[in-house]
Amino acid sequence: MKIALFNQHRLGIVQNDRIYDVSEAVSWNAHNPQESLERLICSFNEWKPKLELALTNSDSYPLTEVKLQAPVPKPSKILAAPVNYLNHQSEMNAKFNNAPYTIEKLGLFLKAPSSIIGPGETVLLPYKDRRHDHEAELAFVIGKEAKNITAAEAGEYIFGYFALMDITVRGEEERTWRKSFDTFTPMGPWIVTSDEINNPHHLQMELWVNEELRQNTNLSEIIWDCCTCLEKASQAMTLYPGDIITTGTPKGVGPITKGDCVRIRIDRIGEFSVNVDFKDDAV
Repeated sequence: MKIALFNQHRLGIVQNDRIYDVSEAVSWNAHNPQESLERLICSFNEWKPKLELALTNSDSYPLTEVKLQAPVPKPSKILAAPVNYLNHQSEMNAKFNNAPYTIEKLGLFLKAPSSIIGPGETVLLPYKDRRHDHEAELAFVIGKEAKNITAAEAGEYIFGYFALMDITVRGEEERTWRKSFDTFTPMGPWIVTSDEINNPHHLQMELWVNEELRQNTNLSEIIWDCCTCLEKASQAMTLYPGDIITTGTPKGVGPITKGDCVRIRIDRIGEFSVNVDFKDDAV
């Protein structure tokens, strides 16, 4: 099932090129979409038959006529994976000579949830004299509270998957600071529930800047897969329904600037794009 938020945080189910408004079927509160989403996630097995039934009598709209929004609007935390592809480590060492370790030494880091934006929105760059990069990533949302679980158990805790861009400003500051500016976490286009994707690590991921294909990688090249990322995260902190883990970027990272359109696509999940501009007070 493809679960989307659209038009001022209505709840939608996407089928083919249409979106069905199923908000009424689950007593959805568009004024508090994160709380409603977490309630839906926690009781999804109960709600799923009602959602499927609602598809037969709900209003629907062409996807081209609605405004999609970030599918997880305000998680309690976003955990991100640094240097989780060997080809990205080689790339960073060649460009900046600053990637001596992979995720196996670095662990995960936090991004600010306030950096989230949705499809079609605008990434606002804070500097005119520093480099800002795109990073294409597969992300997933936690389905139930997790603490000290194993990788073998982790699949039971993943509710669904979506595409995410980890926007980064280059510099000497800590990763969390450089990746947490407002608008630096575009995500979408919707959540694809885990029952539709048996193995996310066989998917192909691509990212374009304007018409230039920059990143094109099979997710099988990842170092820590989704289940390992979840295991390691749960050893450090309690994960809650609605929390996000994003799994790092492969080679092909490159700069973005004002006027660019950045588009990401992941097989069986979908695609979305964002625009790029400078903040009004960019320095």
